[in-house]
Amino acid sequence: MRTRFAPSPTGMLHIGGLRTALYAYLISKQEEGGKFILRIEDTDRERTVVGAVENILTAMHWAGIDPDEGVMMRDGLVTSEGAHGPYIQSERFEMYTKHAQELVEKEFAYYAFDTKEDLDHMRKQEAAAGNPAPKYDSSVRSAMKNSLTLPEEEWKKKMEDGEPYVIRMKIPEGNVVRFTDDIRGKVEFKGMEIDDQILMKSDGFPTYHLANVVDDHFMDINLVVRGEEWLSSTPKHLLLFEYFGWQAPRYAHVPLLLNHGGSKMSKRQNDVAVGDYIDKGYLPEAVVNFISLLGWNPGDTKEMFTMEELIETFSLERVQKGGAVFDVERLNWFQGQWMRSIPPEAFAARIQSLVADKYPEAAKDKKFAERAALIQERITFDKEAPEMLSYYYEEPAVDIEMIASKKQKLDAKMAKEMIELLIETLEPIADWTQDNLHDILFAVCDAKDIKKGQLLWPLRSILTGLPFSPGAFEVAAALGKEKTLSRLKSAMAAIS
Repeated sequence: MRTRFAPSPTGMLHIGGLRTALYAYLISKQEEGGKFILRIEDTDRERTVVGAVENILTAMHWAGIDPDEGVMMRDGLVTSEGAHGPYIQSERFEMYTKHAQELVEKEFAYYAFDTKEDLDHMRKQEAAAGNPAPKYDSSVRSAMKNSLTLPEEEWKKKMEDGEPYVIRMKIPEGNVVRFTDDIRGKVEFKGMEIDDQILMKSDGFPTYHLANVVDDHFMDINLVVRGEEWLSSTPKHLLLFEYFGWQAPRYAHVPLLLNHGGSKMSKRQNDVAVGDYIDKGYLPEAVVNFISLLGWNPGDTKEMFTMEELIETFSLERVQKGGAVFDVERLNWFQGQWMRSIPPEAFAARIQSLVADKYPEAAKDKKFAERAALIQERITFDKEAPEMLSYYYEEPAVDIEMIASKKQKLDAKMAKEMIELLIETLEPIADWTQDNLHDILFAVCDAKDIKKGQLLWPLRSILTGLPFSPGAFEVAAALGKEKTLSRLKSAMAAIS
């Protein structure tokens, strides 16, 4: 199985493009000897962005989707490897020109000399005739300036005089193109719905339509996975394969990614570049897991998938036809789950330098791994760690409004009473362990008919100064008796 991902370097890698690459990669890996090829389609020279190829390769490597063949990064440099190159379209122009000429010679394509004014006039006439979607096809072909309708000596003279022209493919009249999409099933397009697509532009550059067909053939691509927006172009590509006498690959058109509300995913509601998610600190495992399920379901309730599990489980048969909503809250859930899956020692190691940047003493903190373990179940991004561990390295400010929580039905008077009770209860304790603190304070709540949150919330908020933190028993045990009582007494003095 040979699949490919063929991005255009007209911008940074889109998150939807990463999903397409992922699906193609997974399928290639499901067969022994399968290959995932990366090709760069840079025929749109005006829109090419400097650094885009490097960005695409870097983002794919970050996600664990490295090509087996084609364009790749080696030692920080863009290179190509494989027996089917070149893998950059701008290096394959002779091949495209040769095959465009072959189509002309077989009368499957023709030269068209229409100017912009000619085409604008054609569209106006078609619109006036009631055609809501004017296009260059057999119904208008005879009225246009092309080698099918002009006398041979006239169109040859135009070429000799250097008049600009394009090469258009010839769509047969009354033709119906039928094919089976691996996701959408049986699809049908009538010839009248397909225009005489430009294959070679007036600047000598091929269009996507010609170039991708030629490349897919000579790179032995078996399956093309691409976005839904290319579905309407597939009949043109299948006709080109037929014109050349080549076996067409299978096609699978994946659904669009949508904003909440059903519109196509855009920057107005979400970040769309993979680099945005890298910069925000998302784990590659979380992003890959999340995007794999945008349109595909495994058929059961399993949600967490490693790359290896995706390779084993993924199938195009379970990819939906309709669009998939890109839910950032859902992505954040996956991020949190994958953060929890990191081994505790590795988690502590990955956040220690970040915490030490703000609190230098954390770099030599012998209990850092123990402290880090308390926040791993609550953290979503590494960058949250310094604040979440701040109370170990600096005295938190006393926030009376936070201590006297309305949620816990605590006013300032009752909060003060709870602090007094905490000090009274905790001072005699000799066995300062999490379990013992738990048992003693719960027993006090039961004995005095106090809601547990009303006693534990002031303890936790005073010790950490944070609205969200590990549990009161965990924090008190980690801080130790002396520091715990010191903070309770400082809070008592502030409230008084």
